[in-house]
Amino acid sequence: MNPQDKIVIIGAGCFGISTAYHLLKRGFESITVVERSDEFPAKDASSNDMNRIVRTSYLDPFYAKLAKEAIQSWKEDVDIWGDSYHESGVLVLGVSKYTDEAYKNDVRQGLRLKKLEDPSIIRQCFPPDAVVSLENSWGYLNYDGGWADAGQATSLLTKKVVSLGGKLILGKRATRLVRKDGITQGIECHDGTVIESALIIVAAGPWTPSIFPELKRKSISLATGQGIAMVQLSQEEADKYRESPVVLNFANGFYLFPPTDKNIVKLAIHAPGYTHTVDNISTPRTVITDPKDGLFIPRPYAQRLRTEFANVYPELAKKPFSNTRLCWYHDSTDGDWIIGRHPTDSAILFATGGSGHAFKFLPVHWSHYPELVRKFAVDREITYNDTSRTDIGMVREELDLSQLCGPEN
Repeated sequence: MNPQDKIVIIGAGCFGISTAYHLLKRGFESITVVERSDEFPAKDASSNDMNRIVRTSYLDPFYAKLAKEAIQSWKEDVDIWGDSYHESGVLVLGVSKYTDEAYKNDVRQGLRLKKLEDPSIIRQCFPPDAVVSLENSWGYLNYDGGWADAGQATSLLTKKVVSLGGKLILGKRATRLVRKDGITQGIECHDGTVIESALIIVAAGPWTPSIFPELKRKSISLATGQGIAMVQLSQEEADKYRESPVVLNFANGFYLFPPTDKNIVKLAIHAPGYTHTVDNISTPRTVITDPKDGLFIPRPYAQRLRTEFANVYPELAKKPFSNTRLCWYHDSTDGDWIIGRHPTDSAILFATGGSGHAFKFLPVHWSHYPELVRKFAVDREITYNDTSRTDIGMVREELDLSQLCGPEN
């Protein structure tokens, strides 16, 4: 492509904004990011979150190496990220093949690690006044990791995109591909606006399968709702737990964060999630589409969250949830990303399929494009299924609206 060619990116989430940034840095001059939401960051985007885990601990050495590179940027490129990154350390727990291989990969990368084979030693990873359980646990502490303020980081990178000459158009929902002689030449939005482009990059996250169903990507990916909950602590409580690491248990999928500067603890389970089927395609159901209960999570899931919370912080688990949310992911069948051109339409390129673990790579998305395409090609042969979520004893379910918890829960 020529640097002057028009490129339209659908979606202003972590893939879309990172792609725009790296293309502009490479000299492309006409980059337009089209965002369906009227506000930015979109309040129902998964990238607009108070925190996301930043870890190198992966079974796949490729992700582990790429995460190490991303962390270097999180720490060093303060002109981009400011204070978005918090190196609290990540406490990796659980006896599993994933944990074992992740530890080996972290050792190979020369990271700062502490192996923990006794609950009493694990207890030492937390502040002395914190009330911690974690009985019968095994794992390791990775000091070279922590969490990032996702909403802040996405906003800061977007400002960089605009400062480099990129355009961000809000309130435009792509509804149709504009084709001429079988070649895609742009998109039409819900209000009839047509935006011409030599290349369309679909980075719409969980909206990808439903935005252009004619592209037939449903077979390798789908939108899933993942429940999260927040607990508001008092200042005294937050101070007790402030210096705790991120806790990530690969055996049961449960994870939680240290208190934020607003004294909020967030917890979740990396689970198969929930589908919401509309016209035979799982489609996000959010606070924008359903303002009344779009943030509510299913009661059985909330109960499991509280049980796992009590297994880590028994005292804090007695407190009510201050807020909940179904955070919508774009999950691929094998848990890997979906990067590259559409197999029958070279004017369409996908940058999506985050599968719940893409945000930490925000600084380096697209910086390794050729390698990403080779590994995560759109038409790749799926040789295995991602079992990291089903191995925890949960199955993917259709969202039952009668089971949603309300403020009383």
